[in-house]
Amino acid sequence: MKIAFIGLGVMGFPMAGHLRAAGHEVTVFNRTRQRALAWQQQHGGSVADTPAAAAAGAEIVCCCVGNDDDVRQVLLGDDGALAAMATGSLLVDHTTASAALARELHVAAGAVGVGFLDAPVSGGQAGAENAALTIMVGGDDDPFARAEPVLSAYARCVRLLGPSGSGQLAKMVNQICIAGVVQGLAEGLAFSERAGLDSAAVIEVISQGAAQSWQMVNRYQTMLAGEYEHGFAVDWMRKDLGMVLEEAAQRDLELPVTSLVDAFYAEVQELGGGRWDTSSLFARMRAQMAESGSGTS
Repeated sequence: MKIAFIGLGVMGFPMAGHLRAAGHEVTVFNRTRQRALAWQQQHGGSVADTPAAAAAGAEIVCCCVGNDDDVRQVLLGDDGALAAMATGSLLVDHTTASAALARELHVAAGAVGVGFLDAPVSGGQAGAENAALTIMVGGDDDPFARAEPVLSAYARCVRLLGPSGSGQLAKMVNQICIAGVVQGLAEGLAFSERAGLDSAAVIEVISQGAAQSWQMVNRYQTMLAGEYEHGFAVDWMRKDLGMVLEEAAQRDLELPVTSLVDAFYAEVQELGGGRWDTSSLFARMRAQMAESGSGTS
């Protein structure tokens, strides 16, 4: 198929590469052109000067950028991808954005005869690089049936969860669960250190039982080493949790743990950790332990 991919960050770069490896004709656009040229050098394909130029003639246009404003910038307006998309083509937004934006794009795409799916992903940079992402999709049945085999080039699970906006709402569930799990892991490691245990040994044991989680298996070693220059940034997690809390407020739903962890991430930002991995909640715990005079730093 002829596919356009817009946004070549840590996720989009390998995702677009998997599409190329699967034999698709891929044209990319990135706001930093040098990044697009680096992708072309590694994977082949074509580089466009604007989102509209990338989308011209494409059967499917995929987008993976930062937030709602970024999505609007690359998809809407005269130079936006949607302006150049043909009737019957399909727009897939992998950005973690608001459910309201997903519904807005569904209407805008439908007005020009283009199908739309909101399809945020989970699995992080490693999942993107290893074609092992989970994709939560909102939209209609027919566009999903067309998109699923294409999206499977970089995913191990692609699931339609309801009408437009459902993918973004499901991603919010994902972030709620991750926030609680990471804070629990940070507290467990802090308790282990304060108790004088061999924390690595403790995790190796409890990860074989009911406490096991992806975060525990994939992050405990770097947490203990104080290494956070990798993974999903705290700044992006706070963006996501902000949308979660806004949606919850609209539904008159209290999320006390999520609210608390969001506040903890604000403290990590104050430590200078805005670009640290979300597992840096443990850095906050260690900082508090050090201030108390009896913790490990």
